[in-house]
Amino acid sequence: MAKQLAFYFDSSVCTACKVCQIACQDKNNLPAEIRWRRVIQYGGGNWVRDANDKSLLIPSNVYAYSVSMACNHCENPICRDVCPAGAITKRSDGVVLIDENKCIGCRYCEWACPYGAPHFREDQGVMTKCTFCEDLLAKGENPACVDACVMRCLDYGELDELRQKYGNLDAIEPLPSGNFTSPALVLTPHKHAQPSGKGTGHILNLPEEL
Repeated sequence: MAKQLAFYFDSSVCTACKVCQIACQDKNNLPAEIRWRRVIQYGGGNWVRDANDKSLLIPSNVYAYSVSMACNHCENPICRDVCPAGAITKRSDGVVLIDENKCIGCRYCEWACPYGAPHFREDQGVMTKCTFCEDLLAKGENPACVDACVMRCLDYGELDELRQKYGNLDAIEPLPSGNFTSPALVLTPHKHAQPSGKGTGHILNLPEEL
Protein backbone atom coordinates (compact mmCIF):
# COMPACT_ATOMS: atom_id res chain seq x y z
CA MET A 1 0.00 0.00 0.00
CA ALA A 2 1.20 3.55 -0.74
CA LYS A 3 2.22 5.68 2.20
CA GLN A 4 -0.83 6.80 4.15
CA LEU A 5 -0.65 8.96 7.24
CA ALA A 6 -3.51 8.34 9.65
CA PHE A 7 -4.88 9.44 13.01
CA TYR A 8 -5.34 7.15 15.99
CA PHE A 9 -7.92 7.88 18.68
CA ASP A 10 -8.47 6.05 21.97
CA SER A 11 -12.09 6.59 23.01
CA SER A 12 -11.65 4.47 26.13
CA VAL A 13 -9.71 7.19 27.95
CA CYS A 14 -11.05 10.40 26.38
CA THR A 15 -12.60 12.76 28.96
CA ALA A 16 -14.14 15.17 26.42
CA CYS A 17 -11.97 18.01 27.71
CA LYS A 18 -11.87 19.36 24.13
CA VAL A 19 -8.31 20.63 24.44
CA CYS A 20 -7.59 19.03 21.04
CA GLN A 21 -10.43 21.03 19.55
CA ILE A 22 -9.21 24.26 21.10
CA ALA A 23 -5.59 23.64 20.11
CA CYS A 24 -6.65 23.13 16.51
CA GLN A 25 -8.64 26.35 16.46
CA ASP A 26 -5.82 28.29 18.08
CA LYS A 27 -3.08 26.93 15.85
CA ASN A 28 -5.06 27.60 12.67
CA ASN A 29 -6.57 30.91 13.85
CA LEU A 30 -10.09 29.67 13.17
CA PRO A 31 -13.25 31.58 14.06
CA ALA A 32 -15.30 30.12 16.91
CA GLU A 33 -17.93 28.61 14.63
CA ILE A 34 -15.42 26.58 12.60
CA ARG A 35 -13.97 23.48 14.22
CA TRP A 36 -11.67 21.41 12.03
CA ARG A 37 -11.39 18.99 14.95
CA ARG A 38 -14.39 18.52 17.19
CA VAL A 39 -15.32 16.29 20.07
CA ILE A 40 -18.63 14.48 19.70
CA GLN A 41 -20.29 13.14 22.83
CA TYR A 42 -22.55 10.14 22.34
CA GLY A 43 -24.72 8.33 24.85
CA GLY A 44 -28.04 6.86 25.80
CA GLY A 45 -29.99 4.88 28.34
CA ASN A 46 -33.50 4.56 29.75
CA TRP A 47 -35.68 5.56 32.66
CA VAL A 48 -37.46 2.89 34.67
CA ARG A 49 -39.87 2.95 37.60
CA ASP A 50 -38.29 2.66 41.03
CA ALA A 51 -39.22 -0.73 42.48
CA ASN A 52 -39.89 0.85 45.89
CA ASP A 53 -41.67 3.99 44.73
CA LYS A 54 -43.54 3.82 41.44
CA SER A 55 -43.84 7.60 41.35
CA LEU A 56 -40.07 7.88 40.82
CA LEU A 57 -38.02 7.21 37.71
CA ILE A 58 -34.43 6.08 37.91
CA PRO A 59 -31.82 5.86 35.14
CA SER A 60 -31.09 2.44 33.65
CA ASN A 61 -28.26 1.31 31.37
CA VAL A 62 -26.96 4.85 31.02
CA TYR A 63 -23.76 5.21 29.02
CA ALA A 64 -21.73 7.96 27.37
CA TYR A 65 -18.46 8.26 25.51
CA SER A 66 -16.66 10.72 23.27
CA VAL A 67 -15.14 10.70 19.81
CA SER A 68 -12.55 13.26 18.71
CA MET A 69 -13.00 13.71 14.99
CA ALA A 70 -11.29 15.68 12.21
CA CYS A 71 -10.75 15.05 8.51
CA ASN A 72 -9.77 11.39 8.15
CA HIS A 73 -7.65 11.98 5.03
CA CYS A 74 -9.48 9.04 3.52
CA GLU A 75 -7.88 6.52 1.20
CA ASN A 76 -10.82 7.17 -1.16
CA PRO A 77 -11.66 10.83 -0.49
CA ILE A 78 -15.12 11.49 -1.88
CA CYS A 79 -14.57 15.22 -1.32
CA ARG A 80 -11.85 15.16 -3.96
CA ASP A 81 -13.98 13.16 -6.37
CA VAL A 82 -16.91 15.61 -6.30
CA CYS A 83 -14.90 18.85 -6.46
CA PRO A 84 -15.64 20.44 -9.87
CA ALA A 85 -12.69 22.83 -9.59
CA GLY A 86 -10.04 20.21 -8.86
CA ALA A 87 -9.20 22.10 -5.69
CA ILE A 88 -8.82 18.99 -3.52
CA THR A 89 -5.82 16.75 -3.88
CA LYS A 90 -4.27 13.79 -2.06
CA ARG A 91 -0.52 13.96 -1.48
CA SER A 92 1.90 11.07 -1.76
CA ASP A 93 1.84 10.73 2.05
CA GLY A 94 -1.97 10.43 2.04
CA VAL A 95 -2.75 13.91 3.34
CA VAL A 96 -5.81 15.45 1.64
CA LEU A 97 -5.63 19.21 1.10
CA ILE A 98 -7.83 21.99 -0.28
CA ASP A 99 -6.21 24.60 -2.53
CA GLU A 100 -8.10 27.70 -1.46
CA ASN A 101 -6.87 29.53 -4.57
CA LYS A 102 -8.75 27.05 -6.76
CA CYS A 103 -11.82 26.58 -4.53
CA ILE A 104 -14.98 28.19 -5.91
CA GLY A 105 -17.01 27.77 -2.72
CA CYS A 106 -19.63 25.49 -4.25
CA ARG A 107 -19.69 23.39 -1.04
CA TYR A 108 -20.05 20.08 -2.88
CA CYS A 109 -17.30 18.60 -0.71
CA GLU A 110 -19.16 19.66 2.42
CA TRP A 111 -22.31 17.87 1.28
CA ALA A 112 -20.45 14.75 0.15
CA CYS A 113 -18.19 14.16 3.15
CA PRO A 114 -19.82 11.69 5.59
CA TYR A 115 -17.76 13.12 8.46
CA GLY A 116 -18.63 16.79 8.02
CA ALA A 117 -14.92 17.61 7.74
CA PRO A 118 -14.94 20.47 5.18
CA HIS A 119 -16.11 23.83 6.56
CA PHE A 120 -17.18 26.86 4.56
CA ARG A 121 -15.65 30.17 5.62
CA GLU A 122 -18.20 32.87 4.95
CA ASP A 123 -15.59 35.62 5.29
CA GLN A 124 -13.35 34.08 2.63
CA GLY A 125 -15.89 32.30 0.43
CA VAL A 126 -13.92 29.06 0.35
CA MET A 127 -13.90 25.62 1.92
CA THR A 128 -11.39 24.77 4.63
CA LYS A 129 -10.53 21.69 6.68
CA CYS A 130 -7.88 19.90 8.71
CA THR A 131 -4.51 19.96 6.94
CA PHE A 132 -2.90 17.35 9.24
CA CYS A 133 -0.79 20.34 10.35
CA GLU A 134 1.28 19.92 7.20
CA ASP A 135 3.55 22.79 8.21
CA LEU A 136 4.41 21.08 11.50
CA LEU A 137 4.90 17.71 9.78
CA ALA A 138 7.39 19.36 7.42
CA LYS A 139 9.44 20.36 10.48
CA GLY A 140 9.25 16.88 12.00
CA GLU A 141 6.73 17.97 14.62
CA ASN A 142 3.41 16.48 15.66
CA PRO A 143 -0.03 17.80 14.70
CA ALA A 144 -1.22 20.36 17.27
CA CYS A 145 -4.14 18.21 18.42
CA VAL A 146 -1.85 15.25 19.15
CA ASP A 147 0.52 17.27 21.32
CA ALA A 148 -2.33 19.03 23.12
CA CYS A 149 -4.25 15.92 24.23
CA VAL A 150 -3.77 15.69 28.00
CA MET A 151 -4.91 12.05 28.14
CA ARG A 152 -2.77 11.01 25.14
CA CYS A 153 -5.88 9.79 23.34
CA LEU A 154 -4.59 11.01 19.99
CA ASP A 155 -1.67 9.83 17.92
CA TYR A 156 -0.73 9.59 14.27
CA GLY A 157 1.52 7.56 12.02
CA GLU A 158 1.53 5.20 9.06
CA LEU A 159 -1.89 3.57 8.71
CA ASP A 160 -0.46 0.05 8.39
CA GLU A 161 1.68 0.52 11.50
CA LEU A 162 -1.24 1.88 13.52
CA ARG A 163 -3.38 -1.07 12.47
CA GLN A 164 -0.68 -3.52 13.47
CA LYS A 165 -0.47 -1.87 16.88
CA TYR A 166 -4.13 -1.08 17.62
CA GLY A 167 -6.30 -3.12 15.24
CA ASN A 168 -8.48 -2.34 12.24
CA LEU A 169 -11.49 -0.62 13.81
CA ASP A 170 -12.31 2.64 11.98
CA ALA A 171 -15.91 3.31 13.00
CA ILE A 172 -18.11 3.39 16.09
CA GLU A 173 -21.33 5.27 16.69
CA PRO A 174 -22.00 8.02 15.77
CA LEU A 175 -19.49 7.74 12.91
CA PRO A 176 -20.58 6.28 9.56
CA SER A 177 -19.24 2.97 8.31
CA GLY A 178 -15.71 3.12 7.02
CA ASN A 179 -16.84 1.31 3.87
CA PHE A 180 -17.81 4.60 2.21
CA THR A 181 -14.42 6.32 2.00
CA SER A 182 -11.89 4.03 3.75
CA PRO A 183 -10.90 6.60 6.39
CA ALA A 184 -7.27 6.75 7.50
CA LEU A 185 -8.36 6.28 11.08
CA VAL A 186 -7.79 3.67 13.77
CA LEU A 187 -9.92 3.57 16.92
CA THR A 188 -9.74 1.95 20.31
CA PRO A 189 -13.39 1.84 21.42
CA HIS A 190 -14.80 2.87 24.77
CA LYS A 191 -16.17 -0.09 26.71
CA HIS A 192 -19.71 1.14 26.00
CA ALA A 193 -19.07 2.03 22.35
CA GLN A 194 -21.65 0.75 19.90
CA PRO A 195 -21.04 -0.48 16.35
CA SER A 196 -21.54 2.04 13.58
CA GLY A 197 -25.11 1.92 12.28
CA LYS A 198 -26.39 -0.04 15.28
CA GLY A 199 -26.49 2.63 17.95
CA THR A 200 -29.26 3.04 20.48
CA GLY A 201 -28.12 6.46 21.70
CA HIS A 202 -27.79 9.95 20.29
CA ILE A 203 -25.32 12.84 20.08
CA LEU A 204 -25.45 14.57 23.44
CA ASN A 205 -23.85 17.87 22.36
CA LEU A 206 -25.85 18.27 19.15
CA PRO A 207 -26.68 21.99 19.78
CA GLU A 208 -22.94 22.66 19.85
CA GLU A 209 -22.43 20.65 16.68
CA LEU A 210 -25.05 22.70 14.88
